[in-house]
Amino acid sequence: MTRFSTLAIDKKGHALLLLDVLLVVAALLGSNYLRFDDPFPADFPHLSQWLLIDILLTPVVFFFTGLYRSAWRYASITDLKVIFTAVAARTIILLSVFLFLGYDRGIPRSVIIMDAILLLGLVGGVRLLTRMRREFRQQKSLRNKTPVLIIGAGDAGEIILRELRNNRTLPYNPVGFIDDDASKWGHRIHGVPVLGGTSDIPRIAPRRRISDAIIAIPSASGMQLTSIYKACKEAGIRSKTVPPVSQLFEGRLSLSQIRNVELEDLLGRDTVNVEMEMIRANLTGKRVLITGGAGSIGRELARQVAEFGPERLVVLDRAENSMYFTELELRKRFPGVEIDCVVGDILDRARLGEVMEACAPHIVFHAAAYKHVPMMEANAVEAFKNNVFGTRNVAEKAAELGADRFVLISTDKAVNPASIMGGTKRLAELVLQEIPSRTRFISVRFGNVLGSDGSVIPLFKKQIAEGGPVTVTHPEVTRYFMTISEAVQLVLQAGSMGSGGEVFLLDMGQPIKIVDLARNLIELSGFRPDEDIEIVFTGLRPGEKLHEELYHLGEQWSATAHQKVLKFRNGAHQTAVVPRLKLIEHGLLNSAAAEMDGTVRRTLIDLIPEFQSPRKPDGRTPLQTPLPARAAAV
Repeated sequence: MTRFSTLAIDKKGHALLLLDVLLVVAALLGSNYLRFDDPFPADFPHLSQWLLIDILLTPVVFFFTGLYRSAWRYASITDLKVIFTAVAARTIILLSVFLFLGYDRGIPRSVIIMDAILLLGLVGGVRLLTRMRREFRQQKSLRNKTPVLIIGAGDAGEIILRELRNNRTLPYNPVGFIDDDASKWGHRIHGVPVLGGTSDIPRIAPRRRISDAIIAIPSASGMQLTSIYKACKEAGIRSKTVPPVSQLFEGRLSLSQIRNVELEDLLGRDTVNVEMEMIRANLTGKRVLITGGAGSIGRELARQVAEFGPERLVVLDRAENSMYFTELELRKRFPGVEIDCVVGDILDRARLGEVMEACAPHIVFHAAAYKHVPMMEANAVEAFKNNVFGTRNVAEKAAELGADRFVLISTDKAVNPASIMGGTKRLAELVLQEIPSRTRFISVRFGNVLGSDGSVIPLFKKQIAEGGPVTVTHPEVTRYFMTISEAVQLVLQAGSMGSGGEVFLLDMGQPIKIVDLARNLIELSGFRPDEDIEIVFTGLRPGEKLHEELYHLGEQWSATAHQKVLKFRNGAHQTAVVPRLKLIEHGLLNSAAAEMDGTVRRTLIDLIPEFQSPRKPDGRTPLQTPLPARAAAV
C-alpha cells in the first residue's frame, strides 16, 4: 500500500498524462509532415499500429521514470536529463515492440529519429513553461520588494538568490552580485548580473537604488568582512549576513536568519579550526570540574565540554543567581550528561575539598578569578586572595586527588603586569609551577573577550542606548580581542596539548584600537560617531596600559602543532612563591586593613621582578583615590 501510494499520480500528473498523449500524436504527425509533407504518408504502412502502441506505451514509460512526480515549477538541468532518458527509453522499447510484432518493413528511420527529437522538445518545453510561468510571477512580485545586492557570486550566493526568489516572506529583490573575482564580472547567475567588486559598491548602489547588501561568503575572514562593511558604509547601505550554507540545507532561509553585521564579524580574525579528535580523547568519559562556571568564560567552557560527553561535569561558582540560570541551560541542552552545579567559594578550603573529593576530577578548568582591572586596583587584597590563594587552593587539592590536568585561565595582562589584576594572575601562573605533583599544570593566556560579562562592549551598548557619550580612555589605546566561543575552543585545544609547566598563548590576531571598536559599534547601531553619538576620552585609569604585551623577556617561546597556539617556558624566577604565600596569608589575616593593601603591593613587587607597581602622581594608593564620576572603557 505504501509503495502504491508513492507511485500514485496527483491531479496535475493526470493532466500532464493526457497532455503527453496529445504530444505523442503531435510529434509523430509532425515528423511525418517534415519528412513526407504529409502527416499520413503512404510510405509509412503501419502508421496506425505505431501510433496506437506509442499512445499506450509512452505514458507508462514516463510514469516509471518519474515524470509525473516531479515539481516542474522547480525544473532544472537534472529534470531535463530525466526527460531525455524517458524519451530515449520510450523510443527503444517502442521500436523493439514494433519489430517483435513483425512490423519490420516500411519503417522510415528518419521519421523515428525526428519523432524522438520532436517529442523530447515538446515534453521538455511544456514542463519548462511551468517554471517560466512561475518565474514570471516571481519577477512581478519582486518589483515591490527592496532591491538588494548579494556579495559573493559563488555557490552560497546562488543558494541565497534562489531562496530570495522562492520565499515570498523575504522582502528582498536581488538585482545584482558583487564579487572580487574579475573573471565573473559581466556574467549572469539565473539572470542576475555580476556587477563588479567590493570597491565598486559605492558606485553601483545609488544607480540601482540599493539600500541593503547581503554577504554570502561563508569563508570570508574578518578582514574581508571589514572591507565589505566599510564599502557598504561608504555607499550608505546596510550590510547583512546569513547563516553558513550548511545550515541553509537544513531548511529554507527565513527572515530571522538575515541579520545585520555584528561587531564580532569585524574582528579581522580567521575561523578557528581545532583538532576535535584530540580534544574528544581528552574529555570524553572524563570527570571535569570547572570553577567560575557561572561567568561568561566558565559557562562557555561548560557548554563546549558537555558536547564531548564527559562522565560527569561539575560546575562551581559562588554567584547563586548566575549559577541557577547556568544549571537550567545545561540541563536542557545536555540531558544525557551528568551535571552538577554547585554553589561554593574557592577560598573556603573545607567546602572546596568536599566538592572536589566528591567528583575526583580528571581535569580541572580554573576560570574563577577577579578580572576587572580598575576595580581590582581599588580592592587589591580581595584580588590577591581570590586570584592567588584561590588558585593555590584548587591546584593543591587537584594535586592531592591525582587529577590528570589542571588548566588555569590566565590573561595577557599577566605579561609585565602593571595592574593588581595582572600581577595576581602572573603570580597564579608561578604558583602552579611549584606544586610537586603528577598533575600536569597548564596556564592559557588570552586577551579581552567580546561579549563577556566584563567586556567593554556591554558598556558601549549601554552608553549608546542612553544617547552617549561613549567613553574611551585614550585615542591610541589598543587591546587584543577574541570571541568567547573562539577563546574556549583554543583553551580546550591547549589543555589537551600540554605536558605540564607550560604557559600557552592563544593567537589573538592584531590589536584593535578601542576607539575604532567604539566607532564601529556606534555605526552598527545606526548612528554616526561624533555627530549622533559623541566619543569622549577620559584618560587611562589606574593599572591600565596603553598597549598589552604578549610575553616578557624571561620567557622562551616555541610553536606548537596548532598554528593558533604558542608555547612558553618560564625562566627561573628569583624567589620561591608557595612558601612565601603561607607567610603572607598569615600576615594578611593579622594585619590592620590599612596595612593590607601595602602588603599586597610589596609582595607582588618582591615575587614578580617584571611587575610595574601602579602609583598615582600624588603618591596615594588607588584605595585612597576618589573613583571617577563616569566609567570609562577598558
